[in-house]
Amino acid sequence: MTGIVIAAAVGLLVTLLGTPVAIRLFRAWGWGQLIREDGPHTHLEKMGTPTMGGAVILVGLVLGYLSVRGLSRFTAAGVAVLIVALGLGLLGFVDDFIKVRRGRSLGLNKIAKVVGQAIVAAIFGIIIHRYTSVTTELSFIRDTGLNLGLLFYLWVFIMLSASSNAVNLTDGLDGLASGSSILVLGSYVVIAFWEFRHSCHLVDIPACYPQGVTPSLDTAIVASAALGATAGFLWWNAAPARIFMGDTGSLALGGLIAALAVTTSTQLLLIIIGGLFVLETTSVIVQVASFRMFHRRVFRMAPIHHHFELLGWPEFTVIVRFWILTGIFVVVGLGLFYADFLARGGVG
Repeated sequence: MTGIVIAAAVGLLVTLLGTPVAIRLFRAWGWGQLIREDGPHTHLEKMGTPTMGGAVILVGLVLGYLSVRGLSRFTAAGVAVLIVALGLGLLGFVDDFIKVRRGRSLGLNKIAKVVGQAIVAAIFGIIIHRYTSVTTELSFIRDTGLNLGLLFYLWVFIMLSASSNAVNLTDGLDGLASGSSILVLGSYVVIAFWEFRHSCHLVDIPACYPQGVTPSLDTAIVASAALGATAGFLWWNAAPARIFMGDTGSLALGGLIAALAVTTSTQLLLIIIGGLFVLETTSVIVQVASFRMFHRRVFRMAPIHHHFELLGWPEFTVIVRFWILTGIFVVVGLGLFYADFLARGGVG
């Protein structure tokens, strides 16, 4: 438990103190945010705000993890999750950098992004399959018994790409994606730590978890370091934002969350815990499908947070209410996780 707290504290301090330095540097380097011309007119004043702040989150995540695990006590599970965050963060950084250099809101093309996500997913899938106790079975709160076989690698790719893109879509208002990610990451700190405390290697009860003691603890430490790092960043990213995370941060956090779901065998539970991200993505899919099929828009603008802005809701109201929605989704998800534990004869 101490290690989890230390990882979060180090991650928090790194981004809380390091983000102002990044703001000055990024501003001097001209790494400013580009704004959609078809978006709410109130967003135009954000033009030029430093972006790529996700790089600071990644530094806080790595230092938070290393402060506890060092260079010799890490596990394959922890390293695999870090690889996802760093790999997708690098992909997002390249995308952001191209946008800044070209002065337009188009960075990497879709094929390049998919290839990058596929490479990261393949590396992650191989590591957790060969070097951890994670099985190739589809999981909800635990493994379901449905073995995916080689399709497991495709499923991992779908999860990582869908989650990273979902957080990327959510990152449209000051602090919306970072604040929501903190709540989701917090749920995975609880889940991973609970699996650690009730590992089948420690307790012999039907409700125990087979993930193993050290891997589960390592996963909890990674999630905690990410939570702390994102919380410190949110201090500067909250409305009115002084820096944005960019694709560097949104792709990294989305992929990290999906990787945590895979390593804790709660793959489908992520749909509930990350319900806000699902809602944002669904609004885009519905909008595009409706326009192409019926030449009509369901929402005034997608993702859905912009729809409420155009209805007249103040930006901060949208952000806070969406944070509340995220909290509700997280509570429901954790409730289902704990209910499963009790149903199998576990005692808190």
